[in-house]
Amino acid sequence: MAITGIEIFKLLPKTNCGECGVPTCLAFAMSLAAGKAELAKCPYLSEEARNKLEEASTPPIRMVTIGKGENAKKIGGETVMFRHEKRFENAPAIALLISDDMTETAIDGRIERFSNLVYERVGQTLRGEIIALKCQSGDASKYKALINKVMQKCKASIMLISENPDMLAAGLSVCSDMRPLIHAVTKENCEKIIALAKECSCPVAVKGESIDDIIELTTRLEQSGVKDIVIDTGASSIQKVLQDQVAIRRAALNQKMRSLGYPTIVLVNEMTDDPLKEAMIAATFVAKYAGIIVLSDFSGETLFPLLVLRMNLFSDPQRPLATDEDIYEIGCPDESSPVLVTCNFSLTYFIVSGEIESSRVSGYLLIKDTEGLSVMTAWAAGKFGADTIASFVKKCGIADKVKHRKLIIPGYIAIESGALEDELPDWEIVVGPREGAHIPAYLKTWKA
Repeated sequence: MAITGIEIFKLLPKTNCGECGVPTCLAFAMSLAAGKAELAKCPYLSEEARNKLEEASTPPIRMVTIGKGENAKKIGGETVMFRHEKRFENAPAIALLISDDMTETAIDGRIERFSNLVYERVGQTLRGEIIALKCQSGDASKYKALINKVMQKCKASIMLISENPDMLAAGLSVCSDMRPLIHAVTKENCEKIIALAKECSCPVAVKGESIDDIIELTTRLEQSGVKDIVIDTGASSIQKVLQDQVAIRRAALNQKMRSLGYPTIVLVNEMTDDPLKEAMIAATFVAKYAGIIVLSDFSGETLFPLLVLRMNLFSDPQRPLATDEDIYEIGCPDESSPVLVTCNFSLTYFIVSGEIESSRVSGYLLIKDTEGLSVMTAWAAGKFGADTIASFVKKCGIADKVKHRKLIIPGYIAIESGALEDELPDWEIVVGPREGAHIPAYLKTWKA
């Protein structure tokens, strides 16, 4: 059974120092018991107590890392059923399937799409992370050739798919250094693949016909010393897969079942032949609760919405995406270029900077730190008023970059213009557009 909050409290230093982020050791103990805090946050814990409390500090769903280095992808590590309870920790990996019985043209096309379909949005890079390589031919040399080709042409983590231990051994002989995910352990091949996983120190996926099968397999793996496990329930209908995903998550989080406390994989590519339907099914499991989602192919019109959905769900609801406070040069501004100011909410920054670029009028964009809040929210919270804006303008150094003294503020805070003129007597405060879409037309009439 999991250790209780009171039992954890007995092992804590009881200093109530608050350095862990909560005011008392009792509150920290309760957070640890609920899997909502990290043991490392307590700086005064003895080594003996730390060893005893490792189980309590481990997330209910184990975090598993696939791959190494810059291509490593972390999945799992989750502590809540719903995002509003705290946050989701690690976004699911999006995987592209390539089989060794495909034509060279089809393989090259998938590799090209995997490499090229990369997007920048609000300062984040959005892309697929894993290539799932399936041994369909039963030919070890053909499978190894495919793996070599992908390794040479792609920056990605790798998943090896086969239930034949000999084919998996052949694949691992090529890519074991990349720490690929081995898919899949079944009742029939369990012992052989456990040996491979231990030899190569690779994570493994277990596959069964029911959750009872999964429990049996994960228990055998745990007893063998294999801890990095991913669960594939083997279901192929959206209804059954969804039921399994929710049941596994509840069992791990609410019932503390360690044998189900692992991230899951959903092979959406096996659930439909319709690319649009595949994308819709994948979207379901971005939210509920896949750790890896395997697609049959990538295309911009289906991949991009999935990546944006994933980004939105796995951002921290208590910590908005924010841009660094600074002066941003848009285009090639000079001493006569316009100066605009706005908040550091990432979406606001990218909208405003994009509209300045589209106007073809170079300018300076002053980004004020508002703790990631939007213009009106920051203004209402007292983080984007005359005093804070004026202080930033004075210290940021923009006065050394331009001859004029005109500052364009967002139309939504026009009410602050008078107070800003008092705070910045050397500057003329100009009220700009309320909407970003109106910025290009506005800047085309700009005169220093």
